[in-house]
Order: sequence, then structure tokens, then C-alpha cells
Amino acid sequence: MRYVSVGEVPRKRHTLSYGPDGGRLAEELAGEQGFSGASSLLYHRHSPSALASVEIVEVEQPQMHVNHPLTPWHVRTGKLGAGANADAVRGRVALFSSETVTINYFAADAASGLFRDSRGDELYFVQSGRAVVETVFGTLDASPGDYVLVPASTTHRVVPDHRSGPLSGLVLEAKGHMDLPARYLTQRGQLREGAPYSERDFRVPAAAMLVEDTDVDVLVASRSGFSLHRHVWHPFDVVGWDGSLYPFAFSIHDFEPIVGRFHQPPPVHQTFEGPGFVVCSFVPRPYDFGEGAVKIPYHHANVDSDEVIFYVSGDFMSRAGSGIEAGSMTLHPAGFVHGPQPGSVEASMHADRTEELAVMIDTFGPLMLSGAARHAADPTYVLSWGAR
Repeated sequence: MRYVSVGEVPRKRHTLSYGPDGGRLAEELAGEQGFSGASSLLYHRHSPSALASVEIVEVEQPQMHVNHPLTPWHVRTGKLGAGANADAVRGRVALFSSETVTINYFAADAASGLFRDSRGDELYFVQSGRAVVETVFGTLDASPGDYVLVPASTTHRVVPDHRSGPLSGLVLEAKGHMDLPARYLTQRGQLREGAPYSERDFRVPAAAMLVEDTDVDVLVASRSGFSLHRHVWHPFDVVGWDGSLYPFAFSIHDFEPIVGRFHQPPPVHQTFEGPGFVVCSFVPRPYDFGEGAVKIPYHHANVDSDEVIFYVSGDFMSRAGSGIEAGSMTLHPAGFVHGPQPGSVEASMHADRTEELAVMIDTFGPLMLSGAARHAADPTYVLSWGAR
């Protein structure tokens, strides 16, 4: 991402600097790939390393099940429900996981506590409701259709806006880093002409939060488990920061679809890439316009990947008659040939555009399912292509 500077930062890096009250600022480097990747420098009023206590937190982890016998799945997220005072961190429900990513669903009615995921980046997608994502870099407003990417080890919390109705959506937990696809970028990192979005479409925190508080708890996720760090001072005591590593928001409604005379393959919808997976955005667009074009996806076998689609809103023409609705999630695993539901091709012949909104995650490793996913699944989906 491009270089950004927010708030007050010294003219030179790694030099003594002082805040408005005359106190010496503590410089923190947030960087990837062992000082050789993207990084930012944050300037705290107090030491971000000062801890009052550390303890183990027991967070129940879902038992994941291999997809055997090999089966396509339709999970109705509306059946997952939400407990009272559920939040987008402790209340998220793991549905699918591979060796490199876990796909969670959340329905939140309460603000989360402060959270830091040291295992990798997190990508939120908002299906409904609005929220403010507060981070050590500042705040981001999140509305329906927004992706919010939070870099690894970024302290943050999600605060629903209760005036806008229930907050729900997805959270992808990566074991590593997510970014824009490399093929969209020039050698110097600028988005190319022809990419499905531009720098103008991305939102970054505009101001530091400057929170002053003491004895602040932060839940920290690591690959060994969960810990509770009690910070002597609030992590959001940042007066300014600069660099190329920071949380950002992007609306799926700003994704510019690529269309052709005949059906374009899924990579034209790619929005993000992560370790062993990609994220794609399906947005309203004109149908293929070539003479005799089959306007909806042909039958295909994902030879090297498992495919998850989260149906956000709209008319899902290729899934007509299968029970797919807004909030549905499907898993079509490698080794299963899938395609349009019976009658979908005929129904699309006279249509000139698709009105569906969906998020797809393709993983290049097998996905396992949680008990919650199995519980919320439609047992008839596997037979839906045989309907006559």
C-alpha cells in the first residue's frame, strides 16, 4: 500500500522526539518479514511494552472435521444465531479451516474487547449493520459491503453502531499476511491501469485516537493459545504514525467487474490474496454478451482448491432452486464437479445482467468443517443438482 502519514511524526526516524506535553515519545516499529517487508512507525506517549500482568486465557477452540466422505455443503448462517452480548472477536463462529486460514461468521450486538492476533492478518467483511473498528492506528468506519483488513499484531476492537441494526459478517484469520494481488501492482507498488480498483477506493485511519487510560486488558492470540496482557498504559496513546503498513477499508461496491463476450474465469474477480488462499468479489455486472454465450458459470472441478462462497445479497441465478439465499455459504471441495442448478441456464438466457453480491474464498489446501457448520447445514443440498 502507499505511504501514509497521520498525526505528528518527527522529521527523522529513530531520533529523540517529544509530545505536546514535553514527554519523550516511544517509537514502535510495526513491520513484516523481519524488517524487510512493509512497515510503519508509531509514536506512543508511553512504552507500549509496559505490562502489569500476563495470564493464560482459556478460549474453547472448535473441533474441526475432515470433509469425508467428500461432500458439497450449504450452511445457513441464519441458523447459527448469536448469544446475548456477542461480539465480533469472542463471539465469532469458526465454520471452515485449512492449514493457512480459518473462515468465521459473526453476529455481534456488543463491542469487543481489545484484541491482537499475532498469528496473522485478519480480514473482516460486513454483511449487515455498521461498526467502528478502533485500532492503534486510528479508527475506520465499516458499513455493509466493507472489507476491513487488520494487519497481524494490530491491537483493535470492533464497536457496533446499534442505530443501524444487527452487525454480521465474516472474519478470515490468516496464518500469515494478506495483500492486494501482485499482478495488479506496478514494480513500484502503484495499482496498475486495468486493476479492478484504484488507490482512491481505499480508506485509511485519518487521525490518531490519543486515548489516555491505565491498566488496560488486551486479548492476544498466538499459535500457542490465548493470553491476557494487562498494559500499564492504553495501546491507543499514539500521537502519530507513518509508513506503508496499516489497517484499511475497501467497499465491495467499489470493485469494478471485468466482463467479456464469453464467461470470464474466477481470477478476474480476485480482490485479495493470502498464504494458500485468495478472496474474490462478485458484484452486479453485465452478463456475457457473445452470441450463444452461456451466461452463468459452466460446470467445473476445482482440481487444486476448495471453494467457499458467501452469498451476501441479490438474485443468485445460477443457484436457483437449491435453497441458496442471502446469508448462505457453500463449500464445493476439490474433487467435486459443480455448476449451475437445473434450469438455471435456461432462466438466464434472456437476462442481461447479474444482480448478485457474494464473496468467494478459494483455498489451495483442503478445508475442514466445524460442528457448528454441520449443524447449520442443509442436508438436501448434495442432491440439489439431480432435481428434475
